[in-house]
Amino acid sequence: MATPSVKQLEAFWWAATCSNFSTAAERLHLSVSSLSKRITELEGVLGQALFDRSGHKAVLTEAGRRLLPAALGVLNAVAELGRSLAEAGSLSGHCRFGVGDLSALTWLPALVAATRRHHPGLTLEACVDVGGVLEHRLAEGELDFAVIAGRSSRSALVSQSVGAAHFAWAVAPHLAGVQASSVAGLLQRHPLITLPPQAGTTRLLDDWLLAQGLGDRQERILCNSWAAVAGMLREGVGVGFLPEGWIEGLGLRRLQAEPELAALQYAFQWRRGDARSLVPTMQGLVSAVIDFSLLPCIAGQARPPA
Repeated sequence: MATPSVKQLEAFWWAATCSNFSTAAERLHLSVSSLSKRITELEGVLGQALFDRSGHKAVLTEAGRRLLPAALGVLNAVAELGRSLAEAGSLSGHCRFGVGDLSALTWLPALVAATRRHHPGLTLEACVDVGGVLEHRLAEGELDFAVIAGRSSRSALVSQSVGAAHFAWAVAPHLAGVQASSVAGLLQRHPLITLPPQAGTTRLLDDWLLAQGLGDRQERILCNSWAAVAGMLREGVGVGFLPEGWIEGLGLRRLQAEPELAALQYAFQWRRGDARSLVPTMQGLVSAVIDFSLLPCIAGQARPPA
């Protein structure tokens, strides 16, 4: 009896865990026809259909569901063998992952640098987007992992806390009324500069505003870029909040507020059942470098007081 090849099992595993054959083929750098050929060859070797292709979308058969954990075990064993023959513990291949804008501005460069030092054979591709989009792409198999604010509610994903971002209210020192007004008072005179509702900070902001009895009555300027929010605050456009470590470095004034804004927890998320060593290895690297207080590079100098 013929034995399944590693390439056949690899094609099957990605096809079974991605949203469609096209995504699986992309992850393996194959054409869809080449991916389908490998799966057909595997079905021929096993003498059983692994996918039901009668509908609009191919779905696993009972035989396919039984094969899935065994195929993953073989692939993990092959990967471990490769690592033992190469540099100890070194990863190789291609890793596509997702982070939000705040992560990209702060600790992402340190992650890439650390990964290149410890795993020079691993090619990284970082995708920057809002948490909801990254969760969807992760569940569809387009990403290997993502670091997103909050825990995922998707049953197909696993979340583990890796860090937190701490925020404080900030304004330009020359903003009118800043010397005598509270944050709530300033928000009645100036627009609130903040991220769109899809951002992970939305619940923190809503909870704080409700505690102040302000609700959502303020004029708002929305932008999905933390760098742009910081830039508008420096120009004295309005009132907003930033990571605590940014405020002094950007020449802004920190405002004391009661209560303070809650910390925003971030989670390392991956697909349930993905037992590849890539996942815990990258989680360890993320945990070692994650730091939202790092000052980003934002063009221009702080505006001096008027």
